[in-house]
Amino acid sequence: MTSLLDKAAGAPRALTHRELAEVLTWPDTEALYAAAYAVKCREIGRRVSFRGLIEFGNACCKDCYYCGIRKSNGKVRRYRMDADEIVREAEWAHKAGYGSVVLQSGELTGEANASFVEDVLKRIHGFGGDEFGVTISLGEQPEETYRRWREAGAHRYLLRIETSNPQLYAKLHPADHSWERRRDCLRALRRCGYQVGSGVMSGLPGQTADDLASDIEFFASEDLDMIGMGPYIPHADTPLGKDAPWTPELRRERLELGLRMIAATRLYLHDVNIAAATALQALADDGRERGLLAGANVIMPNVTETRYRSDYQLYAGKPCLNENSGLCRGCLERRVGAIGETILWNRRGDSPHWGKR
Repeated sequence: MTSLLDKAAGAPRALTHRELAEVLTWPDTEALYAAAYAVKCREIGRRVSFRGLIEFGNACCKDCYYCGIRKSNGKVRRYRMDADEIVREAEWAHKAGYGSVVLQSGELTGEANASFVEDVLKRIHGFGGDEFGVTISLGEQPEETYRRWREAGAHRYLLRIETSNPQLYAKLHPADHSWERRRDCLRALRRCGYQVGSGVMSGLPGQTADDLASDIEFFASEDLDMIGMGPYIPHADTPLGKDAPWTPELRRERLELGLRMIAATRLYLHDVNIAAATALQALADDGRERGLLAGANVIMPNVTETRYRSDYQLYAGKPCLNENSGLCRGCLERRVGAIGETILWNRRGDSPHWGKR
């Protein structure tokens, strides 16, 4: 294992598929996390970028079998923030020194949605300019819509592939959902000039270490700039999660697998941005800090108004539903400082990989 970790740390994409799978299943997680953290410190420093997360709507045209806001879930109280609310939250994040925001919602298409988002982006760019980073995560769209949003002021786009295995993807989605379409959207985003991000879930039913190794190789083959991934956490109001077992042992296993994926991805890709997902904190109070120590360098504090947060639950047990943005900022600042990391206030925190392109 020591020789594999040294090989991985020495150069990006150095491990074979078999070696990646071995790293993902090796018992000595302490050595794995330490090696990945050392690479993170070398490539990025002991620095964390904050992205103020604005979950501005939960209406969705997709029906993914694992997602709590899927269109067929009649138990969800649907909402959509108006443009003034979204811009106000973005201004708060800007003044709080976050340096960047993420606009996220359920997936919608059509001209009305495209124009609405375009207007919001222009207004945010009006006060933040290009010094204030804007990531959007709004699903599959026509390439022209991606281009319009890029020209309106968005810098980054996160579109999770969820799994690089098309057969596994088909088991997680209805027949009218296309893995190839999702991959093609990632390539369209690159053509439009975004910093492009994707990610997967770890711990899916039927998923293997080979699948996860292929996921990391997929990140490399698509030349991604940023990775946002997390452990699969069942939601009782979904086809995949309604009868899924959920024991303390499973929680621990999913947390460890999520951390392993962060570490292995850092060791394979070296200079990309990797988020410590909120789902890690849903599994352990210090989950996000542990993600940072396993090689992540981005945290996305929720700055959405608290009255909306309980209605945007993709998985069960989402943390910080009632904690306002100011309290969340102070809490995270203390937590990050306690593990010896420094927050990049008032900085976009662009991916070093993108900067080298």
